Amino acid sequence: MQTPYRTIRLLVVIVAPMILAACASTGGGFGGSQGERRAESLTQSGRFDDAAGTYIGLAAAKIGPERDRLTLLAVEQWLFAGDGRRARNALRQVPAPEGGELLWLWSANAAALSLWEGRPERALSLLESLASQPLPADHRARVEALRGDAWFQRSEPARAVNIYVQRENWLTTLRAIEASRQRLWAGLQVVDVQALRDAASISFDPIARGWLSLAVLANSTGQQGIGWGNGIVRWQETFVSHPATSVLTDLTLPEDSLLNYPRQIALLLPLSGNSAAAGNAIKNGFLGSYFSAVGGIDNQQEIRIYDVNDGGVSNAYQQAVLDGAEYVVGPLLRRSVSELASELLLPVPVLSLNYLPDNIPPPPGFSQFALSPEDEAASAAQRAVDDHGLTAVALVPANDWGRRMLSSFAPAFEGLGGTLLDYQNYEPNAQDFSFEIENLMGLSQSTQRYQRLRANIGGPLQFDPRRRQDVDFIFLAADSRAGRLIKSQLKFHYSGELPVYSTSFIYSMDGRSDSDLNDVKFADAPWIISPPAWIADYPEIYGEYWPTERRLSRLHAMGYDAYHLVGALFNAGEYGIEEIVGATGRLFQTTDGRVHRKLAWAQFERGEPVALPEANQFQDELGNPDAPGDVPMDWSGPSFD
Repeated sequence: MQTPYRTIRLLVVIVAPMILAACASTGGGFGGSQGERRAESLTQSGRFDDAAGTYIGLAAAKIGPERDRLTLLAVEQWLFAGDGRRARNALRQVPAPEGGELLWLWSANAAALSLWEGRPERALSLLESLASQPLPADHRARVEALRGDAWFQRSEPARAVNIYVQRENWLTTLRAIEASRQRLWAGLQVVDVQALRDAASISFDPIARGWLSLAVLANSTGQQGIGWGNGIVRWQETFVSHPATSVLTDLTLPEDSLLNYPRQIALLLPLSGNSAAAGNAIKNGFLGSYFSAVGGIDNQQEIRIYDVNDGGVSNAYQQAVLDGAEYVVGPLLRRSVSELASELLLPVPVLSLNYLPDNIPPPPGFSQFALSPEDEAASAAQRAVDDHGLTAVALVPANDWGRRMLSSFAPAFEGLGGTLLDYQNYEPNAQDFSFEIENLMGLSQSTQRYQRLRANIGGPLQFDPRRRQDVDFIFLAADSRAGRLIKSQLKFHYSGELPVYSTSFIYSMDGRSDSDLNDVKFADAPWIISPPAWIADYPEIYGEYWPTERRLSRLHAMGYDAYHLVGALFNAGEYGIEEIVGATGRLFQTTDGRVHRKLAWAQFERGEPVALPEANQFQDELGNPDAPGDVPMDWSGPSFD
């Protein structure tokens, strides 16, 4: 079984900068012009699209091998930027060289692009011919890294690990060796757990077996919780002085105090009435997380579940305390959270599954976790700035949710140095958004200028409306229905080329094609976009057992994370919890007791969401290539008020 396509693409983007970073510096012996030095500077600052544009511009003025070389350098920059389509189109303009460094560069780029497209066999066919050639050490190291990644994609981790271990013979510095081990570790983390177990069971080489065993442990536990902590101790006792020890120093390893878990947890959810579907989805996610973890706990916990719609949330909490609960998770609806927080005394700590209103302070021991759409709007601001978007316009619905989105996006964006030039409200149930788009993009002013000019001249003129040119991107707060219409109408109104950023609300998972949303980037839970290896099978399993909950799968992820948050909060010191890599995002807690999320990102391509890498994820490595309401909204809805 090969690695899933979305994970393949993400892996290529993650490792491609580290694999290909040497290209810009090796250059084939042609020398470096001022333009090339500018492109290299753009690469160092993480502006890969701009660097690619510079290289392709330089190539246009050249002929022969020099043009091909500059084009190939542009290809690698587009790969760094995660733009496989531009990389593919540019590579098609360069015929395969007959030999020399241009052939090595062309083959490496073609292989990396094949990996991007999920074709490891094609990549290996390009690389195997180079593997038998006497290449210089730097080119040899690049070829071997790509070969290793191809075997990762074929879900044959033993072969990949062996290649990476041998690759260290071609590296000349300790920093290069450490960077290679980090790349090896990145590859192992996207391999299916069963494939890793199978490979480790038949490996006789202690170095390879150590890498594979550590990956089994990491991918099956998510690198968190008691299973991870106890497993690391056992791994270190088995593989003394293993080279992977250097990787462990960069990971968050639990201390002994983090191995304590509450023996009994109470789950307070709405399991009847209008909110029952949401409550049951969270319950299923929570129990799935629990059962995946109990194998590493000597004294298994007891989970007791209470329906808050049967007698009220206060009675459910008091009963849970009487039954011996050491930690309470829930409730879900905001009114229930407010009711529980108003109790004079909460003897057992609480993790609520919604936020309190801003004007209600949390009582002691009261933590809050929510799938907050405000977090997603703020994440859109951060992602756009990371992508070098500094001026924006916004389209938001004329309702309370739209106001919340704008109130979150605007200050976050401007706090990062951006400028929100204008915004327009639209009616969410409308079909035609021409008026709002024309006003937002300055097209109505363009038409008025034409009409005045025509009146002054007294005759017809050739006229094409011209949108405003000072906009870097559009922030679009919309559900999938409105989003599909608005994206199509942006194209009709001369604005289709502008980047569009949105939130998870735009991806409804309603079974319809999202091809009208192509190129829209949106924030969402990793569970939805590209699940980490330790939960990679869960969305499919949940879809099989609870097919009616498919559109509530974000709540499965919320329940999954809630279980792991209990362990972290139960043992939190005065400085709160460490960041947790969760199914809903990277989780962190602020001083007000709220747990927030750093979201994953995807982009619609061919009507399907495709995972994007974290912005500027490997900028440091590129700088030095050798450096190591009461009724929930069916989740077409963004909150549980």
